[in-house]
Amino acid sequence: MNSISTKKSVVYFNTDVYSELNNYIKNKKPSTIFILVDTNTNEYCLPHFQEQLESGDIVVEVMEMPNGEDHKTIDICMGVWEALSEYNADRKSLLINLGGGVVTDLGGFVASTYMRGIAYINIPTSLLAMVDASVGGKTGVDLGALKNQVGVINEGIMVGVDTSFLSTLPQNEMVSGFAEMIKHGLIYDKTYWNTLTNLEDLDISDLDKLIYDSVVIKNKVVSEDPTEKGLRKILNFGHTLGHAIESYFLGNGDKTPLLHGEAIAIGMLLEAYLSTKTCGLSHSEFHTITEGILKTFSKVPISKADQEIIIKLLVHDKKNSHGVVKFVLLEAIGTPKIDCVVSNELILEAFDHYSA
Repeated sequence: MNSISTKKSVVYFNTDVYSELNNYIKNKKPSTIFILVDTNTNEYCLPHFQEQLESGDIVVEVMEMPNGEDHKTIDICMGVWEALSEYNADRKSLLINLGGGVVTDLGGFVASTYMRGIAYINIPTSLLAMVDASVGGKTGVDLGALKNQVGVINEGIMVGVDTSFLSTLPQNEMVSGFAEMIKHGLIYDKTYWNTLTNLEDLDISDLDKLIYDSVVIKNKVVSEDPTEKGLRKILNFGHTLGHAIESYFLGNGDKTPLLHGEAIAIGMLLEAYLSTKTCGLSHSEFHTITEGILKTFSKVPISKADQEIIIKLLVHDKKNSHGVVKFVLLEAIGTPKIDCVVSNELILEAFDHYSA
């Protein structure tokens, strides 16, 4: 597969990942190479990665963080910053983030802020990170249970998508990443959406191309609007309610936390319903969206009491301005509309429809 050039970076695929990475190291000669992993990628992904890495006489240090969204925090950043300092990292050091979205988000933020910025490279190992989290330069951490409240937009040197890492993932992590691919179809390309909802006609060899197409879609959007002043907002379809649901389930000890894609799938169903009420999304397309998402994602019980708290969490969404909650909704599959305002009553109606 051909590489994909972004504004300041390049996304490479499979065997090209290691040739380009090693060429970069040979030409740029970083003072030290640091590899950030989590508990899982340290065990399942790091050995394969180290076999491919040609560092010559450059010192390579591995830093491990705990896995999971609940560790995407400033406290973990502090630990990584301190480790970099203890190992005498300087402004010519290179940080390689080997992991899923938590590692690439947090590692990108650490690199962007350590000594006011050092070079970093993302090597995503989850489907979610391959198609979304590692691409586009969004970095950051959560503030308590609130998603991605602290961060910067800063692209790394390159992204390396080696789809062989997907064999290390449990099924629920694969499904979680699939939600972002579905989103890309719904906001940008009806043909791509149709392909994703007819996966029974495909085999596993088609997955590489689907991942590639998803990255192409995201890159087109981000390249036109890198700092999210307008068009890039469409990537948040399903995320206004989805992030609030994810935060609520993450911060409530009585709930089983949801994976990002599981929460976003619920958000897309709810926001598709809102689209029928405010943006003219046809009932036939709404039915198609609902049927397509529920092929892959199970419903999650959300009580009336849960709904009220989730709605209160919407005020923390990053698209809001002047205290007004802004949604990305759909006029049709492939035709999004940004900065939509809906009432709490309509949101509760959407929850009722989802629960029914």
